[in-house]
Amino acid sequence: MILTAFFKTLGQTGDPRFRKVLFLGLGLTIALLIAAYAGFLMLIQWLVGPEATLPLLGEVTWLDDLLSAGSLLLMLVLSIFLMVPVASAITSMFLDEVAQAVEDKHYPALPPAPRVPFWDAVRDTVNFLGLLIAANLLALVLYVLFPPAAIFIFWGLNGFLLGREYFTLAAARRVGTAEAKNLRRRHAGTIWAAGTLMAMPLSVPLLNLVVPILGAATFTHLYHALARR
Repeated sequence: MILTAFFKTLGQTGDPRFRKVLFLGLGLTIALLIAAYAGFLMLIQWLVGPEATLPLLGEVTWLDDLLSAGSLLLMLVLSIFLMVPVASAITSMFLDEVAQAVEDKHYPALPPAPRVPFWDAVRDTVNFLGLLIAANLLALVLYVLFPPAAIFIFWGLNGFLLGREYFTLAAARRVGTAEAKNLRRRHAGTIWAAGTLMAMPLSVPLLNLVVPILGAATFTHLYHALARR
């Protein structure tokens, strides 16, 4: 069932609506990461100032430059882990368009789904973004403590979160949030497995940027397959 949903999605990757969401998601993701770095840099400059006094060395003027360079390196490292949750969360804001493209092609007999109000989508996106970032930051500790298992922790954690969120959003378009959560609980293992399938390519640079689109479409197919059961 999961592989059938995934291969149906691959067959629709040329859909213009998929590309539109991909470019919007990438643009917003890059803008958000740049804004976060700029804010972090301004905070460092405000805390340190142009000059600082160190024991034995007295006044130094290079500390601000050193911290700024260090912050750039830190953000580059963090972006490897944060790019995926940020891109996934932003893509969830446009999931309705991806799901509609899937249903138009594969389920044309369905009545139109009510569109999710824009600000409701923004609210859900912010909540999902906060959860993803917090979970992945906490997981950094586990990566350090258990290096050999780091990749499996990454797959399992993000697979669970992506599956949980994308299935709920896909199902809620048709049956409402309460019934979507009931379906999610009844098929938790299948949804986690599908989420893990989506999470595995997340560790591959560049490929990980298209995973949120594939995930949104795959879970739309998965919802319809499970609903028929």
